[in-house]
Amino acid sequence: MRRNPRGHALAALASAALLASAAGADVVTDWDKIACEAVGAAKSATPAGVRALAIAQTAAFEAVNQITGRYPAVGRELATNSRYPAAGPKPLSNASVEAAVAAANRAALTRLLPVAKDAVEAEYQKAIAAIPDGDARRAGIAIGERAAADVILRKRDDGFESPESYRPVTQPGVYVPTTIPAMPQWPMRKPWFLASASQFRPGPPPALDSALWARDYNEIKAIGAKNGSTRTAEQTQIAKFWEATLPSIYHGLVRSVAEQPGRDLTQNARLFAAIAQGMDDALIAVFDAK
Repeated sequence: MRRNPRGHALAALASAALLASAAGADVVTDWDKIACEAVGAAKSATPAGVRALAIAQTAAFEAVNQITGRYPAVGRELATNSRYPAAGPKPLSNASVEAAVAAANRAALTRLLPVAKDAVEAEYQKAIAAIPDGDARRAGIAIGERAAADVILRKRDDGFESPESYRPVTQPGVYVPTTIPAMPQWPMRKPWFLASASQFRPGPPPALDSALWARDYNEIKAIGAKNGSTRTAEQTQIAKFWEATLPSIYHGLVRSVAEQPGRDLTQNARLFAAIAQGMDDALIAVFDAK
């Protein structure tokens, strides 16, 4: 297997991003960190955690955008830039963006990750206490709570709770595992962007009697061996880095972009929502392919 300097560079970038100063952080990036920590604390399966973050980030974006009016109201999912008209809704300058983001995250995360409710509530109370009491704070809270309720309602019937329907299908002499696979209901979910879960379904794996299958098998055996492996130290580091599946490691990369100079809060809210929705769709497609 050839060395993968690109993978090594990505690993280094992610590590740097996670250690970077929060000097360019805003309330959106701050709450993204809180949300990622809540997913980790909930110990939920990665797909469920990714779905929860997608809903929370979408609610935060819609709340922020209702106040700033930078982008048109989407109503369902995020559109691409080419589909956006030039102007958004009329800004609501009398509402606190900070309160709206805190309220949207709190409403979504406590509903979707009840195990992390106390930790999220503590962060919310701390955030709200730092905002002067008054009409702006109350208006922001109302907008954030309403945005979260709207997104949760839209995704309520997305297939998240579809019953397990996997049944092994085979023929005499051909063995298939009979254990229930992970997240069998995920391919039945309604995606955010994709036309269907199978829109980008890959082709089948190489035939067991093909030269390609034999080559890949021998490569994995040589590089993946616990003892006597031919992999380099760099390849080991890359493998350990990408072994993590929870959203926090990937959201660290997103924050490294969000914290760049010149970006504003609405831009970042939309960035996190788009990335979170894309990650959720990717897992829907992955489990469909599996």
